[in-house]
Amino acid sequence: MRLALLSTLLLASSIALAAPAVQGAAQPEPLTPEAAAVKQAIQSKFPGAVVGMVSKAPYLDLYEVQFDDRLVYTDAKATYVILGSIYDANTKQNLTEVRVRQLNRVAWDSLPMNLAFVRVKGDGSRKLAIFSDADCPFCKQLEKEMKGLDNVTIYTFLFPISELHPDAPRKSAIIWCSADKVTAWNEFFDSGKLPDNKGDCATPIKETAALGHRLRVTATPTLMFADGTLIPGAMPLARLEDEINKGEAEAKKLAAVKK
Repeated sequence: MRLALLSTLLLASSIALAAPAVQGAAQPEPLTPEAAAVKQAIQSKFPGAVVGMVSKAPYLDLYEVQFDDRLVYTDAKATYVILGSIYDANTKQNLTEVRVRQLNRVAWDSLPMNLAFVRVKGDGSRKLAIFSDADCPFCKQLEKEMKGLDNVTIYTFLFPISELHPDAPRKSAIIWCSADKVTAWNEFFDSGKLPDNKGDCATPIKETAALGHRLRVTATPTLMFADGTLIPGAMPLARLEDEINKGEAEAKKLAAVKK
């Protein structure tokens, strides 16, 4: 009864954010004794629930709990469970969203880059991975914004969503089978022109679909930054630059911690 009630609340809460555990995700830190006690209390009160990471939040004396596929909050005795987002009133920053992004990170080195085609702009020193659909209007919007990027290597995974764009798998195959995938991709988004081939070569589209499923990619474009942060949706150039730079800085911090 308790589990059913909480599950209903989780589904009904439109502002609770997903924090799925995915293959390739960075390994969580060991539980502290206090966090382990909270996890045990939650599990005892909601038997059968999938309880993942538990850690002390840096505010309000709360604990963060991955409950099924959601991030919720509770007290040290698990007496109360809070659904929804916590905001910093001074900065207006959604602290829950920031934390979910951290928990959702995927190890960059776990990506099978042989499934992507590569574009190098400038010195290519920064990195960005994109799951993209040839017929996705938001992907087209993102491509326009990315024309202003420099000094970045872009790994593009062809991720046609046939339920929304029935012809996207065919177009993706034709682009992949081109002798120059980068030019074919750019020309298609600039003018709608496809290369002159049948799209009957071996493509990684099925493997990329499986990869996206493992990473819980459900929309295009979905962007992955150097620190493993996944963000769905197109964004303007200024924000894109900001997210790339934040990802690079955070990746350096994570690498330093591992040493």
